[in-house]
Amino acid sequence: MPQLSFVVPLYNEQDNFETLISRLVALMNELSVSSEVVLVNDGSSDNTAQLMNELGLTDTRFQCVFLSKRHGHQLALTAGIKLARGTKALMILDGDLQDPPELVKAFLLKLEDGFDVVYGVRKNRKESFLKKQAYWFYYRIMKNIANIEMPLDSGDFSLISRKVADYINSMPEQNRYVRGMRSWIGFRQTGVAYERAPRHAGETKYSWKKLFELAYSGIFNFSNFPVKFITRIGIFSILLSLFYIAAILIYKFILHGEVPTGFTTLIMAIVLFSGVQLISLGVIGEYVLRIYQQVQNRPMFIIDKVIKDKQTIDGQELLP
Repeated sequence: MPQLSFVVPLYNEQDNFETLISRLVALMNELSVSSEVVLVNDGSSDNTAQLMNELGLTDTRFQCVFLSKRHGHQLALTAGIKLARGTKALMILDGDLQDPPELVKAFLLKLEDGFDVVYGVRKNRKESFLKKQAYWFYYRIMKNIANIEMPLDSGDFSLISRKVADYINSMPEQNRYVRGMRSWIGFRQTGVAYERAPRHAGETKYSWKKLFELAYSGIFNFSNFPVKFITRIGIFSILLSLFYIAAILIYKFILHGEVPTGFTTLIMAIVLFSGVQLISLGVIGEYVLRIYQQVQNRPMFIIDKVIKDKQTIDGQELLP
């Protein structure tokens, strides 16, 4: 059994595939520990699946997992962690080569020092100014509102011990936020700073919509802030209303002034409180939706087939 597993989810990465594999092969040849690579095809529509199929049937160090459709980055990552056989540790990275796999050497040294989680800390990002600012604000907001210790500027790129991987596999939640689950588990964790490279080839698969969905999973899975926000905005609305009523009474009966009356005042009050109620219902709805998805008890992902040790295994054979 391999001691180290590289877990790499792939979605339409045919332009990066050759470079990714050559760097991983060179790295495995240098390492003193036995290793494998778990490639997870997340429903790619380009030639990624064919390239994986050819690789898996020629090199026993590559385990190729094919999902039945596109399940999303976090679930593809979950599938890879589930099937990884590394007895010592798992290295999690993306296929776009923005996170250098060669950093595993430094990560392994930290693992030898007794850490169970070693995560990469991005010193510099090669994205647009708007995206960099959005990431910067999100990580700092998340750190302040999360009910766990969340490291700044750290994504999924990390090395986790077999023990941590087993705990992640035991967590059944449908809305996955792997970096948050990694932090929630605890044990000794540390970060290694690195310069994040630009994407090697192709275009990013994380649209603004996908980024917001990932941010929502982080906030609603690992923070009590949304629920507390409802209470706070309710208290603020009551205090604002009381202050407005007091001001009107003072202005009318003490200062003998004319107070605003009629349709405009009524509309302002209705809009204010309707907005508060809609925000409250939206927050509650997010929790209800996540509860509904969880109690459906559907499998998190469906595997079409797996190629390992140059053999093709039908996904149904992996069912418990």
